[in-house]
Amino acid sequence: MPSSHFKLTTRSITLLSTIATALLLTGCASSGAKDNLSQEEKPVVLTTFTVLADIAENVAGDHLRIESITKVGAEIHGYEPTPGDIKKAASADLILDNGMNLEAWFGQFVGGLNVPHAVISDKVVPIDISEDAYTGKPNPHAWMSPLNVQIYVDNIVEAFSDLDPANSVAYSQNAEAYKDQLQNVHDELVTELSHLPPNQRALVTCEGAFSYLARDATLTEKYIWAVNAEQQATPQQITSAIEFVKKNQVPAVFCESTVSDAPMQQVVEATDAKYGGTLYVDSLSESNGPVPTYLELIRHDTQTIIQALTGKN
Repeated sequence: MPSSHFKLTTRSITLLSTIATALLLTGCASSGAKDNLSQEEKPVVLTTFTVLADIAENVAGDHLRIESITKVGAEIHGYEPTPGDIKKAASADLILDNGMNLEAWFGQFVGGLNVPHAVISDKVVPIDISEDAYTGKPNPHAWMSPLNVQIYVDNIVEAFSDLDPANSVAYSQNAEAYKDQLQNVHDELVTELSHLPPNQRALVTCEGAFSYLARDATLTEKYIWAVNAEQQATPQQITSAIEFVKKNQVPAVFCESTVSDAPMQQVVEATDAKYGGTLYVDSLSESNGPVPTYLELIRHDTQTIIQALTGKN
């Protein structure tokens, strides 16, 4: 009897354990169903360009599907949405745009859509453009400051938490980890450029897209044109850049990946400055390119600027 009783008890324990395990797994499957959604089943967040898409992906983790309206290498300022873009936007769960007059086409693009959207530059202190037809309007390239992108990230967390409250904690945790990396990029830029002579603390580029980065690093910004609209430089603009470089003995000048560097090469030929390299602003590269993520974009730009202005390799 004792032996038989022992076997029965063992079987009972085994059975109860099996049932408990099954119930636990069932409960986990139920509570984690949202985390195990396929890509097609996840809520869709549509951004206006690739840089915003990557920033948003760092916050979203595996909980949302992030897509960009514009493709890699596209010039964002004068983009013209296609019927396919409008169809994609109509079926999105949330649209994120930069704001600050960057996407001039955006208002008309979403005007008739019943889709929530968030302006992720909200609460960024704007720097106004001081030249050309855009004088007095905010410089829209706020994401070129890692400090500003931390504000972007906070706004994205709020938008994602409204869309998907069940994963709000995960969005906040992802955001804090990402913001630490952004802060590290900022700190490195400031430290490396801190020893430049005052007159050489200048960032000369084709487009005036670096006002916020220049502010962060206490550099004087000089550009050939204010906004990539026509992408053509006038003789007066090139002459102004040449005079600035000569006066300040600027060691290096730069241009952006989405425009021709021919105007800046004229500045190089007329001065002692060297061409410091190509900077990325409005678009990421393909996955096998130099800047497939925003962090790699901002690190590439800061390293290119540091090496060219300081002479460090």
